[in-house]
Amino acid sequence: MSDAHASHDGGNHGSVKSYVIGLILSLVLTIIPFWMVMSGGFSNMAVVVTISIMAICQVLVQLIMFMHLDFKTEEGWNAGSFIFTALILVILVGGSLWIMQNLHANMMLGG
Repeated sequence: MSDAHASHDGGNHGSVKSYVIGLILSLVLTIIPFWMVMSGGFSNMAVVVTISIMAICQVLVQLIMFMHLDFKTEEGWNAGSFIFTALILVILVGGSLWIMQNLHANMMLGG
């Protein structure tokens, strides 16, 4: 048998049950903000806060249930690399929102 088809028995692979739970959680975390936006009965701030919280929860569900994130340094990510990744995401998303807000403010002044 060639090395290209080698088994990965040493890794921590999920069960069907964990994948189904992850799928259900992902669907629920997607449906709640979608329903809030489509119903139109909530303030803009409540919708933005809910979407943000659900997005963070969605990322955690994806990392834990599907990518098998754990904080063991032997097989998984360690806490330092997870914090670094979160910091980069905060800078990227925060910077993008800041740029878009400034563009919007400048377009309203110039138009």
